[in-house]
Amino acid sequence: MTSTNTRVLLFTGKGGVGKTTSAAGTATLSAANGLRTLVMSTDAAHSLADAMGTSIGDGVAEVAENLHVQQVNAQRMFEDSWGDIQHYMLSVLGAMDVDPIAAEELTIIPGAEEILALLALRDAYNSNDYDVIIVDCAPTGETLRLLALPEVMQWYIDKVLPAERRVIRALRPVLTKAAGVPMPGDGVFDAIVRLHDDLAEVRRILTSELASVRVVLTPEAVVVAEARRSLTMLSLFGYRVDGVIANRVFPTDGQDPWLAGWVQQQSVVLDDLRDSFTGLPIWVGPYQSAEPVGGEALRAFAGDLYGDEDALAAPSSEDPMTITREADLTVLELALPFATKERVDLVRRGEELVVTVDSYRRLLTLPTSLSRHDVVGAGVKNGRLRVRFRVNRRDSA
Repeated sequence: MTSTNTRVLLFTGKGGVGKTTSAAGTATLSAANGLRTLVMSTDAAHSLADAMGTSIGDGVAEVAENLHVQQVNAQRMFEDSWGDIQHYMLSVLGAMDVDPIAAEELTIIPGAEEILALLALRDAYNSNDYDVIIVDCAPTGETLRLLALPEVMQWYIDKVLPAERRVIRALRPVLTKAAGVPMPGDGVFDAIVRLHDDLAEVRRILTSELASVRVVLTPEAVVVAEARRSLTMLSLFGYRVDGVIANRVFPTDGQDPWLAGWVQQQSVVLDDLRDSFTGLPIWVGPYQSAEPVGGEALRAFAGDLYGDEDALAAPSSEDPMTITREADLTVLELALPFATKERVDLVRRGEELVVTVDSYRRLLTLPTSLSRHDVVGAGVKNGRLRVRFRVNRRDSA
């Protein structure tokens, strides 16, 4: 049975800005308010246990009333989920005389720990055991690549895998003999399809109305610039951002000249931040005299951070992508905050719309209502990409 009322909240940001502290503090506050809460990490550093001030083994550990923490055992979950893929890769490396121990290390897919943490989130979400699930994500770049993976795999499953599977099946004996290594069997392809289906379900959860991303940063110009790019890319892939945490802000009442310089610099960046992220809540976390460790310190940190605001309020119901009618046109709009026309490239390929922003690309499969329409214009204005379609009279005749 799939949960429909579980609040899912992802914390991301540049490394070292306090993501883990913010995620753990929010989780501790949630549990203190009587909500069944799970906090987990997709960051291979696994610093959640350190933040909680406790030892956490494999699986889910209850560290306080209503508060559970999970650190994912990537190796065990990988063997359970995709053993067929790993066994095939081991057979290929064995045929190439690679040392067995080295071969086993080589068969661990890069990023597997982060992927499996998201699958663990899916399992927790479907269990109905939690009211709130909080995810401490890896630094921004890794998180964006991870969240883009389901759509990339969708393209591979739809466009490449069927043909690849037919060729391998037909030519397996010849290819095996010619190449000197075993060709993948149906079990390998089935495992790839299972992985795709798993990640597609994760994406449905993370783009649901009760799921959102919270960006954590420190008031530094370089960090804020990365946060702006993160908001653009998260919107590109259809994820809602519900707020920004500005962490490690110096108090303004100090008399020390050195501190006054930092206060002034941070003040300028915070003003820019408020101007940039208009419409989103911005929570300010004061610089702590010591790192918050343990439930009591984390709860105090989160209390100062959110004040009287609801830290788990549902995100805006506005969908990052909308389709509307305007006279004889159909308009597809995609939220791309901070994007300019110089950074956006748009290509129509049959039933797909390829949207590229900087180095990130999203392949949008057009709904049936638009697949036979012609693109008659497009532009970026006020942080939104607008693509105008007109029905192809020749095709509709």
